[in-house]
Amino acid sequence: MDVNLIFRIAAVGILVSVICQLLKHSGRDEQAFLTSLAGLVLVLFWMVPYIYDLFETMKRLFLL
Repeated sequence: MDVNLIFRIAAVGILVSVICQLLKHSGRDEQAFLTSLAGLVLVLFWMVPYIYDLFETMKRLFLL
C-alpha cells in the first residue's frame, strides 16, 4: 500500500467533515449526508484494487 493513498484518504476525510459541518450549520442536512456518502464511495473505489489483491493473495496462500 502506498503512503500517498493514506494521505489522500485523510485529506478526503478532513474535507468531507468540514463541508458536512458547514452544510449542517446552514440547515442543509440532506446535502451533508450526501456529501459524506460521496466521500465514502470515493474512498471505497480507491480501496477496491487493494482489497482484490488481498483476496487473491489469500486465495493463492491457501490454494483455494
